[in-house]
Amino acid sequence: MSWIDAVFLALVQGVTEFLPVSSSAHLILPSQLFGMQDQGLAFDVAVHFGTLFAVCLYYRRQLVELLMGNIHMLKEGKTNGSAKLAWLIVAATIPAGLAGIIFGDVIEQQLRSMIVIASTTILFGLLLGFADKTREGDKTEQSLCIKDALIIGFAQAMALIPGTSRSGVTMTAALFLGYKRHDAASISFLLSIPIIAAAALLKTVELIQADRVVDFQNLLIGITVSFLFAYFTIALFLKLLSRLGFMPFVVYRLLLGAALFAVVFFS
Repeated sequence: MSWIDAVFLALVQGVTEFLPVSSSAHLILPSQLFGMQDQGLAFDVAVHFGTLFAVCLYYRRQLVELLMGNIHMLKEGKTNGSAKLAWLIVAATIPAGLAGIIFGDVIEQQLRSMIVIASTTILFGLLLGFADKTREGDKTEQSLCIKDALIIGFAQAMALIPGTSRSGVTMTAALFLGYKRHDAASISFLLSIPIIAAAALLKTVELIQADRVVDFQNLLIGITVSFLFAYFTIALFLKLLSRLGFMPFVVYRLLLGAALFAVVFFS
């Protein structure tokens, strides 16, 4: 893979990881549409760590609060808001983890076709648009309870299917549960931390076991570019969300899905 391809793929990963448009779909498409070389396991590890560093840096103050909340809980023997939120995030991560273990191979082998990507891009785009227009409420991040956490967690598990969008489906679920747009996005981003971390660690183990030659230049490009674009994407997305809502992303998904169907049927 050339350094230009590395920059392009890392940019795509950084921008789409946290937008409700499906990063997996955008990383699969270049190879299917333009014949681009597969990014490879080492580069996949790099961009996962890049986006993980970005979301952790952006939410660094809140992550410290969650950590301190658990420390205070252990010292005082009673729960608090920060500790509760931390454990709800853990609970919401379990469904996706189990789904990955049980269905990961089947999804990898059977559900990465362009037809699947086009269908899920449109379907979950329509669901996001419906939720954005009709279901937004006044619940905040601090309103998260175990029932809501598990519902959002099961929605997150559906994002294993390419084209669904992990951030998109979790934001959609949160909107259906009555959360404000900004809080739905924040919950989604916080939930991404353990999922991305687990994926990065599993892929790192796989890379070590595979004993493959690593292109350290592309590795550095992947981490750096995905980190920078992911960080600024999160910041800009949250800044514009209250004003624009999710509809620009809904329209984008519908157009993308239609274009993919056109490629399939007319190529």
